[in-house]
Amino acid sequence: MANKKFFNRIVNFIKEAITELKKVVWPSRKDLKNSTIIVIVTVIIVSAFVGIVDLVFVGLLTLLIG
Repeated sequence: MANKKFFNRIVNFIKEAITELKKVVWPSRKDLKNSTIIVIVTVIIVSAFVGIVDLVFVGLLTLLIG
C-alpha cells in the first residue's frame, strides 16, 4: 500500500512539473545569445579582477615575508 502511494506521488509530481513547464515563456534565440554574451563578458571581467587582486596580495605578502 505504501509503495502504491509513493508511486502515485511520483506520477503526480511529474504531471505537475510538465504542466508548469508548459507555462514557461522560453527566451528567443536572440535573447539567449545576448544573455550568454553578457555572462561570458562578466565572468572574464570578474576573473581578471580577482587575478589582479591575487597578484597584488601575493606581491604584498612577498614583501612582508621576504
